Amino acid sequence: MPAWVIWGLGGAFVVGLLLTGYLVFSMVRGLASAWTGTGPAPFSFAGGNDPQEAPEAGQPAVVEAAQPAGPTWNGVDRVNLLMMGLDYRDWSEGDGPPRTDSMMLVSVDPVTKAAGMLSIPRDLWVEIPGFEHNRINTAYFLGETYELPGGGPALAAKTVESLLGVPVTFYAVIDFRAFERMVDEIGGVEVKIEERVKICPIGQKCRWLYPSSKLLNGSDALAYARARKTEGGDFDRAQRQQQVALAIRDKILNLNMLPSLLAKAPALYQEFASGVRTNLSFDQMISLGTLAVQLPQDNIRRGVIAPPDMVTMETLPTGAEVLRPIPSEIRRLRDELFAEASAVGPAVPVDQPVEAAKVESPRVRVLNGSGVEGLATKTADYLTSQGITVVAVGNADRLDYEKSRVFVHNPTFPYTLRFLAEMLSLSQGQILSPVTPSADIDLDVVLGADWAYAAMQGGIP
Repeated sequence: MPAWVIWGLGGAFVVGLLLTGYLVFSMVRGLASAWTGTGPAPFSFAGGNDPQEAPEAGQPAVVEAAQPAGPTWNGVDRVNLLMMGLDYRDWSEGDGPPRTDSMMLVSVDPVTKAAGMLSIPRDLWVEIPGFEHNRINTAYFLGETYELPGGGPALAAKTVESLLGVPVTFYAVIDFRAFERMVDEIGGVEVKIEERVKICPIGQKCRWLYPSSKLLNGSDALAYARARKTEGGDFDRAQRQQQVALAIRDKILNLNMLPSLLAKAPALYQEFASGVRTNLSFDQMISLGTLAVQLPQDNIRRGVIAPPDMVTMETLPTGAEVLRPIPSEIRRLRDELFAEASAVGPAVPVDQPVEAAKVESPRVRVLNGSGVEGLATKTADYLTSQGITVVAVGNADRLDYEKSRVFVHNPTFPYTLRFLAEMLSLSQGQILSPVTPSADIDLDVVLGADWAYAAMQGGIP
């Protein structure tokens, strides 16, 4: 099968499965891309704000400068992909780069064939790295405005990393026209309308959809995913976006569609090549497309950061209303969606966490918080003998910890965490997720007086 056919199908699989679908995505106009064998070239906003002036699908994008190859992926490690949709109306207003209209983090474990999708509300009040607190949808705008390395997508990814405590390596920004066209190419998607909802397809009259199963074309599917005027507002909308994404996946993965998809592959390729801005390389897109067909429906978890547990409504002194995050509850949801799907294969016995920990191989730092000289070094030597990857040894921020604890910077190593918890006899309260996770360390082990006593009693072989 020609490479362009594989990519066309793979791109569709990634968008449908990786639960992007663009779902969202009231997207930006004037985005175009030029693909190379090592990754996408930079995008330029060509032709102004008039949709008729935007490049036609298949025309080359305006390329400003060559870009280095994007992040690497070995096809085995977990993939965290940030999907972003941009409100196209921001371009019409002429006030600079747009803010993200929607954000969804998708995490896929190629080994266990499991995935999680987490929708992030645009009004979430967070700290944007290098800037002050603001709505999370402003990160993209700031990155583009100040022409930071990687632009808006990179700053948005860093902001989500800081919020969730998980690395966000890849991103994709999708053109709303590409989404509509893709849905039309596959013959529409069927969704179950749970409540009456008013949709306003772009350029068409608004109308109501009533509870039933509906086959939606591209413009209606986009309008349904974007609709906000229901009781739950943006939080209901996030659920609908995920619903549409999975409906696209189900439609694409229907075996009866494969012949027609092969016939439509050139059109799919053309649409996605001109409507996607991403740091995924050509080969990575193919790999993710292949992975898409291997994910069982039951292995895809869904979640939305929503009130009352994860956010509170707050009015700023300016009168603006924002969502104040509750970090502990957000990270609890994160762990439910992402951490339980370990990168350890089913052949590893769950009653032998140390064996599974060897496979996970996180970066562990051992810190002495007990004041007992040599405790961290001795413990690190023992962990290394067990196959644990210790990358650093040192003193903690203080030397009077009564109880040991583990700080989880990266939640995707459950077996290693279980092994450490059993070794140190940790309670749930001694396993913590720092507000600002380390980029270089996955797990910090802080040894307290309790472990020092256990070591003296023979706790360290």
